[in-house]
Amino acid sequence: MNAGVQNLVISLGLMQVARKISFEDPQVVLYVRIAYVAVQVVALGICYYISAVVRKQNDLTMLKYVEPPNPLSSETGELVNVTVRDYDLKETSKFLRTVYLGIAMMGFLHLYLGYTQPLFIQTFMGLKNLFDSKQVAIFVFGQPAVGDLQRPFKPAPGLFGATPGPQTDSAAIAEAEKRVGSKKEE
Repeated sequence: MNAGVQNLVISLGLMQVARKISFEDPQVVLYVRIAYVAVQVVALGICYYISAVVRKQNDLTMLKYVEPPNPLSSETGELVNVTVRDYDLKETSKFLRTVYLGIAMMGFLHLYLGYTQPLFIQTFMGLKNLFDSKQVAIFVFGQPAVGDLQRPFKPAPGLFGATPGPQTDSAAIAEAEKRVGSKKEE
C-alpha cells in the first residue's frame, strides 16, 4: 500500500477513535497536548541528531543527478552536482521544515480555533512520518543506503500514483551536461 493511501486509512481510523474520546474533559485534553508535544520534541531531536551525524561523517562523495522538471513548466530537468553530506543535510532540512509547518498548523487549529481532534490525529501521524523517513531509516535505525534508501531518494508515490523522481541514469545526466555546456557557450 503506498504512503498516501496508508496515511488516508490511518487518518480515517484515528478519526473514528477520536469520536469515542471525550475531548470536553480537561484531563484528556492535557494528555493529548502532552503526547503531541512529546512526539514533536522527539521529531525535532531526531532531526538535530541526524544533522550532527551527517556533519560528523562528512561524506564528500559526489552525487550527480537530474532534478525532475516542474510539471507546470516547459523547462527540462536541472543537473545537480552535490556531495552526499550536503544532500543529506538538505533532506533533513526539508523534514525539519515539515515538522515546523505541522506545529504551526496545529497551533492555529488547536490554540486559535480550539480543535483537539486534529491534535490527537497528528500525534500518531507525526510518529508514522518519523518512521517513514528515509533519513531516520539510515541514520537512526542503521539501514544501509541501498534500494529505496539509495541517494538521491525517490519520492514516495502520491495518492494518485507515482511522482517523477530524480534521474540517475547516465543518458539523462549526459544530456543535462550538454544543455549546461550549450548555455555556457551562449
